[in-house]
Amino acid sequence: MCWKCKSPINQTEIYRSSTCPQCGRDLHACKNCQFYAPGSHYDCHETVDEEVRDKERANFCDSFMAKKTFDGAESARADDAAAKARDAFASLFGN
Repeated sequence: MCWKCKSPINQTEIYRSSTCPQCGRDLHACKNCQFYAPGSHYDCHETVDEEVRDKERANFCDSFMAKKTFDGAESARADDAAAKARDAFASLFGN
């Protein structure tokens, strides 16, 4: 399923160059991975050595596993949790 338009993807393998046939967005991207977790270290539940800065673009991550479904509420909660964590960090240092 595409992280952007939520269209089903009928591919068994997603490669770095794979794109959504509906909206054209990259599929091998953090936002399309089951390990994507905003607020976690590098926004990932896997142990990764370096940060992928653009979570919406294709990357070379070896841990990538395509997310099967997207729950809008789950995504909103994750984004809200990340925002709360950033705000708490900023308030800690008076920013």
